[in-house]
Amino acid sequence: MGRFPLFQNSIVVNILAVLRWSGLLLPMAACVGTLCAVFLWALDHVTDYRFAHPGLLWFLPVAGVVVGLAYHWFGRSAEGGNNLIVDQIHEPGGGVPLRMAPLVLIATVVSHLFGASVGREGTAVQIGGSIASGFARLFRLDDNGVRIILMAGIAAGFGAVFGTPVAGAVFAMEVLSIGCIDYRALVPVAAASILADMVCHSWGIHHVPYRIGFAGYPDLSGQIFHTDPVLLLKVGVASVCFGLTSLLFAESVHRLSPVFRTLCPIAWLRPAIGGVLTIALVFIAGSRDYLGLGVVAATPDGASILNFFHPGDYTWSWLWKLVFTVAALSTGFKGGEVTPLFFIGAGLGHTLSTFLGVPTDLLAAVGFVAVFAGAANTPLACTFMGVELFGATDVIYIATGCFIAYLCSGHSGIYLSQRIGVPKAAHPHITAGMALRQARGFIGRRVRKTGTQTSSDPATQTGK
Repeated sequence: MGRFPLFQNSIVVNILAVLRWSGLLLPMAACVGTLCAVFLWALDHVTDYRFAHPGLLWFLPVAGVVVGLAYHWFGRSAEGGNNLIVDQIHEPGGGVPLRMAPLVLIATVVSHLFGASVGREGTAVQIGGSIASGFARLFRLDDNGVRIILMAGIAAGFGAVFGTPVAGAVFAMEVLSIGCIDYRALVPVAAASILADMVCHSWGIHHVPYRIGFAGYPDLSGQIFHTDPVLLLKVGVASVCFGLTSLLFAESVHRLSPVFRTLCPIAWLRPAIGGVLTIALVFIAGSRDYLGLGVVAATPDGASILNFFHPGDYTWSWLWKLVFTVAALSTGFKGGEVTPLFFIGAGLGHTLSTFLGVPTDLLAAVGFVAVFAGAANTPLACTFMGVELFGATDVIYIATGCFIAYLCSGHSGIYLSQRIGVPKAAHPHITAGMALRQARGFIGRRVRKTGTQTSSDPATQTGK
């Protein structure tokens, strides 16, 4: 009985904490969901307008320069994008500027209007992180509070823009550290993601539905079982390709970006190069299908994510989209990588299904999430995304694709601010707590041993 007052006090403290966080998270998630609704509405309209006016592509270099100048004049630290948000979660400091939200929203819409091959996830995450950081400053949160609300902002943006609130919550926790998840923010990020998705939907925004006809093979008794061993093996083989494609994409962007910085040291002028390259690639490929998001095509039989779930001749579409997107992102166009990765994965799955004898819609779905899982190092979030988008019937194959792609993509990825919680494979210089941008420097590096002393780059010795 003597401990009963303490019990009552703990209940009061918990109730007050829930009320306090509800007062923070509910308006924050509502703001993010509303901005994501505006963003998705704008993307739909500018995409339709571009389809109707293909000549807009000729103005892509100019549009890139205009966006570059906007960031040069007003952006400052907002130029850090997703990596800035992840860095602020790991080590709260200067915060994420509120101007990041309108800047990236307008810049991404402009990029899509003129045909840049970029995505939308980066924009949604930056909108969520920017709004969340604004709430953190307004309510003067401590470092732990800043971490939680920034994670909630990421979850809200991701969940709302894709219509996958569970995946958004898991993504916000998993994207921070490779191989390690901290569940302390589980309830706040889940609440923010679910609410933002609901708010986005309440504004009349509807996400593209994806349907898989494949529902399994009958076993010896004639009953449909959720796993066929031969099919699972084939999916595993394809998943190795998905992981290597993730690695190819991430490394292409990271290695070409400094090349373009050397060729054009003026940051605001650099997107003009990407615009010219995109125009040239359209003529080389003989198609405009690789511009913009790529969810739908301008023509009924064009290469698009939706069409990859059906029979058709799209053998090299995944590679063309990779080239178009790398050209845009490495020269400074704003947007994101994820929807192009969906295109690349679904297109590659469509191509491999013919060679492996796997149902086209199944392997397109697996590739859709697996290439993203490898590039973002988020296999669990992508598995949940697969379930939310395609249903749970084929979850074994979806999970297999995400897990194997994650392992095969190595210590690389699209978010260089990720920390390594648990290394994917043993490496003498890659340790827990190291940022991915540091780990990349050690991959493939030759280390010479002279006697008992290891000779290599000085950064190897210091870990910097």
